[in-house]
Amino acid sequence: MTKFEKAKVEIVNETTLSDQWTRLSSYDIDYTDSAGETHRLKREIYHRTPAACILLYDPKRETVILVRQFRLPAYLTGFPAWMIEVPAGLLDGDHPEEAIRREAMEETGFRVRDIRFLFKTFTSPGAVTEIIHFFAAVVDTTDRVAEGGGLTDEHEDIEVLEVRLADAVAMIEAGEIYDAKTVMLLQWAALNKTSLG
Repeated sequence: MTKFEKAKVEIVNETTLSDQWTRLSSYDIDYTDSAGETHRLKREIYHRTPAACILLYDPKRETVILVRQFRLPAYLTGFPAWMIEVPAGLLDGDHPEEAIRREAMEETGFRVRDIRFLFKTFTSPGAVTEIIHFFAAVVDTTDRVAEGGGLTDEHEDIEVLEVRLADAVAMIEAGEIYDAKTVMLLQWAALNKTSLG
């Protein structure tokens, strides 16, 4: 065990700051660092439920299925608000694979057959509890069995895009794709294209 692994944390107090769509908490913690000194620290944590995302890849056409939708944080920070992303969504209590099948159908209209689990990550571990499960699946044009576009009752307004994988990767460097989960999956696909189909 390294000296950093010996660091200790004790939660002294938790205060809920907001509890609407999800919960935001303020924590007071006693953190004993690697030198053995204890410090009282204050942290705010955004409690996000687990989510999943998927890269839908058509090897015959060498394309990926992406979505474009409005994102308020992008708008508030001066980025184009209609972000290009891979299909994704919250698990809502479902197994990650079941949830991403549902989300892929809702958002893109594609029926997903064989799904490959890739990895899972924290999105912003300094302040957010969200863990995203990453998947990939091979699709073709016959798998599009519905229009997609999201759920009306959730006020989703989603555009479905089919983009050549090489063009999508170039869109990262051009600043047109700036969603972290999408960047990770496109870079994974560029490195692993032959294993996809």
